[in-house]
Amino acid sequence: MAKRFHEGPGPSQRQLRVAELIRRRLSDVLHHGDVHDPDLNRLSITVGEVTCSPDLKVATAYVLPLGGEQREEALEALKRNRSEIRRMVSKGLQLKFAPDIRFQIDETFDRLDNTRSMFADENVRRDLDHD
Repeated sequence: MAKRFHEGPGPSQRQLRVAELIRRRLSDVLHHGDVHDPDLNRLSITVGEVTCSPDLKVATAYVLPLGGEQREEALEALKRNRSEIRRMVSKGLQLKFAPDIRFQIDETFDRLDNTRSMFADENVRRDLDHD
């Protein structure tokens, strides 16, 4: 029977540490234009967060092009170059396995905008002021 080192609802410290290393390395790869795809290199893509599966074999990168424009184009370019990106990211890390990197659009900023709009609503402000 395998030992379990982490028994909480959230990610382990190792998952968090590896995810942050992958995020930094992925950001560097995208920032320096190391991938041989002119469509990808002309986009400025921010890597907001990376999460790792418990076995560290799958990393999900939450990305957003600068200004939030061209989301689908950026996602397609990243997916098209996934194996090259995986190779470059893992080259800079000392992990037993090169994680499979999956890309998703980071919707954090959209949720923040929605929350700001909600708090700016006159009815919501009136309800908050009465408490």
